[in-house]
Order: sequence, then C-alpha cells, then structure tokens
Amino acid sequence: MAPASIESWWPRPWVYSAKMGTFRITIEVSDLAGSQYVPLEALVDTGASYTLVPRPVLERLGIEPEEQWPFTLADDRIIERDIAWARVRFQARYCFTVVVFGEPGAISLFGAHALEGLHLAVDPVGRRLMPVPGLLMVQLQRTIIPRDGGNP
Repeated sequence: MAPASIESWWPRPWVYSAKMGTFRITIEVSDLAGSQYVPLEALVDTGASYTLVPRPVLERLGIEPEEQWPFTLADDRIIERDIAWARVRFQARYCFTVVVFGEPGAISLFGAHALEGLHLAVDPVGRRLMPVPGLLMVQLQRTIIPRDGGNP
C-alpha cells in the first residue's frame, strides 16, 4: 500500500489553528508617523514573537527594511527575514512594534510583541482580545534620604 500524502493526514494550518483557539482580527498598520493606515486581517498568534505583514503592504506604506533577523519556524528551520518598526492599531489603541516582512500573499500574523505593547491578552475560549494592565513585577522600596544628606 502506498503511503498517504501529507495533505491527506495533516490538516491545513488554518484549520488546525482554529481548533487550537486562534482567531483572526482586523488590525491597521502604518508608518511610524501614522500618516496612512492599511487595514489587514491578521491571525492572532501568541507563538509568534512579532507581527508579520506581507512585504507589498509595508512597501506601499513606505516602510523599508532596517535589518535582518533570524527566526525559528514551527518545523525548527531557521530563516532570516527583513524587519522594521511600524505603528500597529487595533480598535482605539496603537503601539510601535517590530514588523517582519512576509512574502507577498502571506497570512498576516499579530504577534506577542504587539499584543503586549497594546496591553492585550488572548481569551482562547471566547476567541477575543481582552485589555489587561501592564506588569511591573518588581518590589518597590522607599528610600529614605536624611535631610542632612548623610547616609540613611
């Protein structure tokens, strides 16, 4: 018996991902000045460090690559991609974040860096984003400085 093709037993990524609590949202991407926004449907992907946007969209906004960074793919391959900084908006919130230049026609990803920058957390059951406070996990201490300027 001939082995089955990979397509027959491995579901398409977007079908598999939907079962794992991922979902799509509409984000807007702009240059750093916020002069023009382009709406994109993006897959919310907490496993992605950064937001991936198809190269033609970034080029249309005048965003040019600043450098290349290495990225590990789900199959453990390491690739290099161009990156730049951009402004990303979701509903009434925006932040500055790293964007990865994707191939033309690539699925846009909304990654963890932008989620944290916008103070958003993923509700995988409700398939929505929820506002959350930022975290400062440091114990704040009061420092007492004597009025005479000496050691406390």
